[in-house]
Amino acid sequence: MAAKRDYYEVLGVSKSATEAELKKAYRKLAIKFHPDKNPDNKEAEEKFKEAAEAYEVLSNADKRARYDRFGHQGVGGAAGGGGGFGGGMSMEDIFSQFGDIFGGGGGSPFESFFGGGRSRTRQAVGSNIRIKLKLTLEEITNGVEKKIKYTKKVVADGLKFDTCGTCRGRGQVTQVTNTFLGQMQSTTTCPTCGGSGKTISNRPAGADHQGLVSKEVTTTLNIPGGVEDGMQLSVNGKGNEIAGGIAGDLIVLVEEKAHEDLKREGNNIIYNLYISFTTAALGGDVEVPTVTGRARIKIEPGTQAGKILRLRNKGVPDLNGYGKGDQLIQINVWTPQRLTNEEKNMLKKLDESDNFQPDPSKSEKGFFDRMREYFR
Repeated sequence: MAAKRDYYEVLGVSKSATEAELKKAYRKLAIKFHPDKNPDNKEAEEKFKEAAEAYEVLSNADKRARYDRFGHQGVGGAAGGGGGFGGGMSMEDIFSQFGDIFGGGGGSPFESFFGGGRSRTRQAVGSNIRIKLKLTLEEITNGVEKKIKYTKKVVADGLKFDTCGTCRGRGQVTQVTNTFLGQMQSTTTCPTCGGSGKTISNRPAGADHQGLVSKEVTTTLNIPGGVEDGMQLSVNGKGNEIAGGIAGDLIVLVEEKAHEDLKREGNNIIYNLYISFTTAALGGDVEVPTVTGRARIKIEPGTQAGKILRLRNKGVPDLNGYGKGDQLIQINVWTPQRLTNEEKNMLKKLDESDNFQPDPSKSEKGFFDRMREYFR
């Protein structure tokens, strides 16, 4: 499962592209990868859908602003999950939504480029399946291949079809309505076959009324590094099948398991390190956990509580390929809660020294100032 490409890259335009430039770029790609020019070419079909998805987001001012700020997450997409087409949007839906770009009227909006006049059979699409997938912080950081089992509806062996008598295999029916303006013609999905152009002539034993049976299947998911809790990934064609049509999608909802020591903040990893007063005063080397193992860090003499240390590129990779986050280590000086009389006397004696009196400089940054600086 590959990470989604940048929408501007998909259309081949700059981030400052105008509406006219976006439309021109999309029109060029849609013509190049149109299914009528590339029959039975799955790669061309995916590029056609990818271009439509990119244009759907960038041509909308609100969605484009969210995308520019937050990337695919801001418009509801992730690796393989569409910002506009993650819910199983079909080719016909794309045609009807963007037909105005091509100036076509009636039937397919691409008629002026691909022969015109012929109607396009709409394929029925099976329903989507939604599952939850729990991932550890290590798996989210490094990416992982997961084999999952789930139950889906598949076409029963031996199922046979006839051409639909209502639409004669077209998948659509045309209705003419008389109005005060004259006759109005509309085309809708065939109510008998659901748009597939076929009806069941022989249904095997054990199949439901749609000719489907339940089957447990195993699918391998390649989860890219950088996914987040609550993100949805879409795997095309791995959902429920439908007789005479194409299978729906498998929608995977990511759930992030809590880590024992580390906490994720965006692409950064946060770790709270507790050190003794003597280590803070004298300095030393300490070992801290990371998502890839452990690392040793140096504590400088006189380190103050609240200081934040940074391990560069030890965080989570950006899902859109913009590098990796850091691991931020917040220093906490541990204050003992029970002291012996001898320890109390020693500390009281030390407290009499001017060197042990707080003397922060005006340039010393507070905790929130440091956190704001690191997260900019």
